[in-house]
Parts: sequence; structure tokens; C-alpha cells
Amino acid sequence: MNTRIRKLTLLTTGALLGGALTLSIQAFADKGDSVLPLNELRTFAEVFGRIKQDYVEPVEDKKLINDAIHGMLSGLDPHSDYFDPKEFKDFKESTQGEFVGLGIEISMEDGLVKVVSPIEDTPAQKAGIKSGDFIVKIDDTPVRGLSINDAVKRMRGLPNTKVTLTIARKTETKPIVLTLTRATIQTKSVKSRLLEPGYGYIRVSQFQDHTVENFATELGKLYKDNKTPLNGLVLDLRDDPGGLLNGAVGVSAAFLPKDALVVYTEGRVQDAQMRLYANPKYYLRGGSDYYAKSPAELKSVPLVVLVNGGSASASEIVAGALQDHKRALIVGTQTFGKGSVQSVLPLSNDGGIKLTTARYFTPSGRSIQAKGITPDINAEDNSDNSFRIREADLDKHLSNPNGDAEAPKTSSKPAAAPAAKPATKNGEGDSNAKAVDSQLEQALNVLKVQQILLKKNPS
Repeated sequence: MNTRIRKLTLLTTGALLGGALTLSIQAFADKGDSVLPLNELRTFAEVFGRIKQDYVEPVEDKKLINDAIHGMLSGLDPHSDYFDPKEFKDFKESTQGEFVGLGIEISMEDGLVKVVSPIEDTPAQKAGIKSGDFIVKIDDTPVRGLSINDAVKRMRGLPNTKVTLTIARKTETKPIVLTLTRATIQTKSVKSRLLEPGYGYIRVSQFQDHTVENFATELGKLYKDNKTPLNGLVLDLRDDPGGLLNGAVGVSAAFLPKDALVVYTEGRVQDAQMRLYANPKYYLRGGSDYYAKSPAELKSVPLVVLVNGGSASASEIVAGALQDHKRALIVGTQTFGKGSVQSVLPLSNDGGIKLTTARYFTPSGRSIQAKGITPDINAEDNSDNSFRIREADLDKHLSNPNGDAEAPKTSSKPAAAPAAKPATKNGEGDSNAKAVDSQLEQALNVLKVQQILLKKNPS
């Protein structure tokens, strides 16, 4: 008797859920023109009821619904996802430049966590984690079967606590086991220094809330330290996984004429149709323009942008805009190829979704989706990049809307071990000499050649 009552209750629950879905769907359909899949949603309610009734162990309603939402979004493309309230809080913190964790930009591939790039000066980078590594186990938990947010949740925690990662690297025959100590990741997204008198270097490692104002500050310091106008500037966007769109517009605006087009987007809804220009209203977070006191020479200083396969999304927007306007020479290797825009949308449960809502295009109309930015001057860095992942390698990636050929997929064949890099003569005060950065040296040489040409042919 009890069993019959239990079955009847569960079936009634499923029927009520189906009825509620029908009512909600009808109300939603009345607001729009699209026909919603009532039969499929009734099937969802039926499956929900069956799981509640017949699954070998009890499952909470909340878990079933959350997992269904996760699957609905992650099945669209590699960048759409659902955040429960705790995950949404963590996500917002990461864009503000501070969170507790290991400092890794990751994606999912074949059920495993794949490293896009480690963030500079974090436990991950210091431990030797590399772009293209697969994380197969977090502590004693296999990663296969976890969502990307579950994996992130396990890697985060309290400061000074330890986590063990088991890494699969295609150039290694055995797994690599690393024990890392979680830390408060305070990512300083902009750094600068003088390479030598007259030549500046500025690096953006990620586009965050304060990147543009920090970028303006660092540019001012470079000019102050040099005491005279710069002869050339290197903007380093290597292994910059992207971030906030307005940050990309703001960094581009430092070098472009006012109101020059930086990027435009195309999507299905009106809000996804945007044209963003080198104008403070498209990047300011409030207050006066960050570049109000910047030297006028910024608009004409010879500029080289360094990129590689880890340069993605917002960093590709900057490289594409400066290349299209012939404002900079792009030096390095083919970029990642992420040409889509994700909108972060809050939900009524204090969670949120990250949803791909548009594709972006460079000022000349190029889409870099699954293709990337092709450098003006190709410069390899002598390291093993044969396993660096790109957008074209990711499952369910969007196609290129212009029909442009996608970047070649990453080779599965192991490469020869990279040659050892010679040490520099000057370790910049460090007891351990630093390896030569061959790409940066090439960028500096390009700037010096430009100076010679400018002196021979003054405008």
C-alpha cells in the first residue's frame, strides 16, 4: 500500500511539474513570436519524475535541475555556462582581480579540464603548469564527469590550503603529480618597464575591471621614467586569455584616433548589435577619462603588439583593431581564435548564466572565430607549442561566419624536446639568470628598424 501511495505521489509530482511547465511556457510564448517545444519539455518532466521514482539512490530536486541547466548551456558551445549563487559570486570576484585559488584559465575537452594558460605570478605558473596540460585528477577525484564549475570549485578553497593535481602532458609518458598551495590571487593585470632608453614595454595579462585605468597609469610611468618621448613601445598580449570587452576597447583607445571603430558585434537580439569606438563612453567606469593627461605622442609612437596561441578574445580584439587601422605591427604566432562574446546575465536565484550572445568583428569586418589573428611578422618563441590548444580544437566551437578557413587543429604527434634557451647576461638583479625572450627581442629589433626608416624618411 505504501509503495502504491509513493508511486502515485511521485507520478503526481511529475504531472504537476509538467502542468506547471505548460503554464509557464504558455505565459512565456505569449510574450514572444517563437514556438516553444512543449512536447520536449513534457518529456523533460517525465524523465524528472522517472528519476525521482526509480533511480537507485534518492536525488535532490535542486541537483537534478541544476545539472539539467548546466547541460543545456554547456551543450551549446565551449564558453556558455551556468553558475549557482556561490559560483556566480566567485566568477564576479575573478573579473575584479582577486580570488582564492591556483590561477589557471581552463576549458573542457573530452570530459577533461584543459589548461588554456596559467595566470602570471600564481601558484599554477610557479609549479610549472603549461598551456595544453590536461588535469585528470583533483586530489583523489577524477575530473572526467565533472562540470567545469565543479572542477573550479574543487581547485578553489581557503588560502594556504593544499590541493594535489594530476596532470597529463602529451610530451610526457607518465602523469605529473603536483601539490600546490592555494593563495589569494591578486592579479595585477598591467605591468611595464623600460627595455632600454627610449623603448618601453607594457604587458596586459588579463582584461579586468581596472585594467584600462591601470594601463593609463603604467603608460604615464613609462614616459616619466624615460624623461623624453619614447622611440617605440611593445604591447605584450601573449597568453592573455581575454576578459572584459570594454577593457579591450579602452586599451585600443590609447593608441587610436578618437572615435575610431574598435570592434563591432552581431547577434540575434538588439542588445547584441554593437559598434564600439575609441571614445571614453565605451570604456569608462565613471569619472574623467583615464587618458586625459596621457602624452599626445601615444597616438603616433611606433608600436609592436606581441601575440601567441594563448592570446584570446579581448586581446585578439585589441590586436585586430590596431592591425586593421595600421596602427601597429603584430609580431608572434597565430592567436587562439575566440571570436564570440559572452553576456553574463544574473538570475533571480542570485546565480547567473554566461551565454554566447554575439560574434565580434574587427573594424574591417574580419571574424577571427576559430581562425585567430595572423601576425604581420611570424616569430616563434623556441618553446614547444605543438600542443597549445586553440578555439578550433574545442568541441562544439562556433564556425567562422565569414566562411574563412579555420586554424589547423593541434597536432597529436609528440614534438621533439625544445632546445635549452641561453641565459641573458643581465639577470635584472636576480641571482638566477633569465632565459632569452626571443619574441620580445624581435619586437624590439622591429621598433629599431622603424626608427631608422623614420629618420631616413621623416614625415
